[in-house]
Amino acid sequence: MKALLRDLQAEGVLERGQRKRLRPPGRLPSVAVLEVVALDEDGELIVRPVAAELAGIGPFRITLLEDRARGRAPGMGDRVLAKLRHVGEGQYEGRVLRLLPHQPERQLGQIERAAGGGLRVRPTDGPGRAGLMVVADGAGAAEPGEMVLVERLPGASLGAGQVRVVERLGRPDDPAAISLLVAHAQGLPLAFPAEAEEQAADARPAPLGKRADLRAVPLVTIDGADARDFDDAVFAVPDEHPGNPGGWRITVAIADVAHYVRPGDPLDQEARRRGNSVYFPDRVLPMLPEALSNGLCSLKPAEERACLAVHIRLDRQGQKLDHRFERALMRSAARLTYEQVQAARDGAPDALTGPLLAPVIQPLYGAYEALLRARQQRGTLDLDLPELQLELAADSRPLAVRRRPRLDAHRLIEEFMIAANVAAAETLEQRATPCMYRIHDRPDAVKLEGLGQLLQQLGLVERPGRLAQPKDLMRLLERLREHPLSHVVSTLLLRAQSQAVYSPANIGHYGLNLGRYAHFTSPIRRYADLLVHRALIRALRLGEGGLPEQQDQAALHDLGGQLSRAERRAMEAERKARARFVALLLADRVGTVMPATVTSVQRFGLFVQLTDSLAEALVPASSLGAGRLELTADGHRLIDRRDGRAWSIGDRVELELTEVDLATGQIAGRLVGHTPGPVALHRPAMRPRASHRPHRRRG
Repeated sequence: MKALLRDLQAEGVLERGQRKRLRPPGRLPSVAVLEVVALDEDGELIVRPVAAELAGIGPFRITLLEDRARGRAPGMGDRVLAKLRHVGEGQYEGRVLRLLPHQPERQLGQIERAAGGGLRVRPTDGPGRAGLMVVADGAGAAEPGEMVLVERLPGASLGAGQVRVVERLGRPDDPAAISLLVAHAQGLPLAFPAEAEEQAADARPAPLGKRADLRAVPLVTIDGADARDFDDAVFAVPDEHPGNPGGWRITVAIADVAHYVRPGDPLDQEARRRGNSVYFPDRVLPMLPEALSNGLCSLKPAEERACLAVHIRLDRQGQKLDHRFERALMRSAARLTYEQVQAARDGAPDALTGPLLAPVIQPLYGAYEALLRARQQRGTLDLDLPELQLELAADSRPLAVRRRPRLDAHRLIEEFMIAANVAAAETLEQRATPCMYRIHDRPDAVKLEGLGQLLQQLGLVERPGRLAQPKDLMRLLERLREHPLSHVVSTLLLRAQSQAVYSPANIGHYGLNLGRYAHFTSPIRRYADLLVHRALIRALRLGEGGLPEQQDQAALHDLGGQLSRAERRAMEAERKARARFVALLLADRVGTVMPATVTSVQRFGLFVQLTDSLAEALVPASSLGAGRLELTADGHRLIDRRDGRAWSIGDRVELELTEVDLATGQIAGRLVGHTPGPVALHRPAMRPRASHRPHRRRG
């Protein structure tokens, strides 16, 4: 606040004392709070001052000169604190000082009885966790215990906010309502506009026309057992060219969504608004209507489907020699699961994979092994963290949770998709065509340095500075594969990573150690991939449905930010839904003691991961003792200054579940057993102070 006041004083907005600086009438001050009300055709912001005394000014266009790499660009409905300069009649230039939070108009919460009578709503997310009072006759038929969507009502700024119930969403212990609750909380759209549904229903299969005919090529899809949309198919064969002994030819065919979804049509507008599909444990919120996502754009076996295919030649070391793209018509030979393919590879084929083993599956693994050699030579970051797999009953009630196995079949598809994505990015760069790159910046230097110092103290690295490149991190993880700290180090490395985002400005992909990379392989579920398809169609003159010739770079930059935010929103929704399903599974186990590992230490307590379910639970600081708790400077230990007890990342604990909140998915417990881990054992014990009273200082 002091720094902000100094900025205002430097701008002349504030002066010492009580004098006020006059400004010309109808002119904005040098610093003002603005609300974004629209975007113009150039992607610039149309804003309006928020202050009541400035209500007669605007709306006007503003060019924001902020460094977009420092944070997300403002969007519709956002409020910003901006430093302004008048440059003409109704025209200003400005720089964003702050992107301001704002109270959501609608919130998700659980109805409770208020202490003084009446009803209140306890929000499960966002501000107002203390409770929002329901106005008289504002609850409708909603009863205490139900989850509801409420609308905030205008009123005094002090005291509890007032709301009325606009929708009843069911009880938090109803498994069929969990995903819907999360979708409402995250603002995810559930239904498609009628125009988009009608357009999808009217779509017809694409004819062969000028497309290449790949119907005789035994392309296969390999996905999870519960997958419903199949947007990629693969094939491999040894390269018979005498100049490439041991080499391979691979084909990656991707559903041609651009044939059905054209720029600016109702389907395109809705797909752009959603940004991507959202995958909950019991349902999917697709980016495209089911008539396309599970119908004409899904590469179902024995059905003709339009595709955009890339053919890639590899040498025996997995290095790409050349590639080419074409629009084609294909017919999938089989819909396979990862487990089926892996079992066939391991010598246990079934009736479906048996006939495909020699002509299809074995060549796929041969090409995969070559690609794997190239990956290892390049050096990439693969944290290989465990993933949850929920088993649900027919009514969506969780039955069990287990670690999802990571098979070579998973890695095979990953390597084929990476090769196709690299080919797409290279082609667009060579043709000087706008591309929505998938970029991944270097890790946070401070966090990486802190991790390096920890590993040095543990004797696991000689010099922390040797962790700068992905190959350095992978060598470290390989050395720690059987070490007790392996999982902890992987978790800390994950926290140090930058967020991968979409941008037309390429900086490379740190994690994959690639100079250029673009998502191309999932246009059914990611709008960014559809943009790359359109760019390829335009660059290679492959027919209709390409990117418009006049593509504004600033608008593309803003779109990249929008898609990155939509991706993070979807990831957060999926994480919260999984947490609520796991909480429901553990709800009847309150009082049970179970093993866990400390994964994070904070001043307010410990976060631990349950060994069996991988669920995260909080151990509040108040349950650890009455001493004064301090967090070490590196953030890896919490110490009781009174008696010297300490809790560190990686410690093994026994946790008694004390609370499972189904409304939020949060789990809490208390420690009944504690075994110091490697971090604690390699640190000197903290000597307790004679008194736990803090020293008093002047000033």
